Amino acid sequence: MTRLENLQRVLDCGLVAIIRAPNGDQLVEVAEALLEGGIDVIEVTFTVPGVLDIISRVRDALGDRILLGAGTVLDTESARAALLAGAEFLVTPTVNTDVIEMCNRYDKVIMPGGFTPTEVVTAWEAGADIVKVFPADIGGPKHLKALKGPFPQIRLLPTGGVDLETLPDFVAAGACAVGLGSALVEKQALANRDMDRIRDLASQYVAQMKSARNPA
Repeated sequence: MTRLENLQRVLDCGLVAIIRAPNGDQLVEVAEALLEGGIDVIEVTFTVPGVLDIISRVRDALGDRILLGAGTVLDTESARAALLAGAEFLVTPTVNTDVIEMCNRYDKVIMPGGFTPTEVVTAWEAGADIVKVFPADIGGPKHLKALKGPFPQIRLLPTGGVDLETLPDFVAAGACAVGLGSALVEKQALANRDMDRIRDLASQYVAQMKSARNPA
């Protein structure tokens, strides 16, 4: 699929599942559970040991049924390695214009992290497809709405502090999608290998996003 098609897939789903785990032994199962719950945009972070091998294994297991990305990308070396392993989008915690440039070069979706107005517009001008507002729990939906005021054209994805309760407020504030970490892939569920819990939560978030986008 093209970059624009992959970007549209993110926007259509509205939910980016962020997987952080102490090891990668069960991450193929986690990805399958998320997909069964209705979330097909999945990010594996570079904080997971053996992340490149995990990306390759998830890609081999699920193929194009999911849009697979790499997160917590700090430099171009990591970015290039992730793309070669099969990542179709990259997410960074900061505005790294070199990583943005690399994704533009290889026609991959890039979501750099920013928080202040200057960081947000710098990322957008450098070629970001979506700017990840992080950490979103500090300013909450009010901060996101304030950013959308001068930058209505910039697609913003809050990450950190988004859960079933706050998701509707972030969508109402102008979020094009949201990033979901431990509120979706819970540490206890990972420890217990409770894929039913992960699947059930994914279904709840899909329903909540649909409701938030189409309020009665």
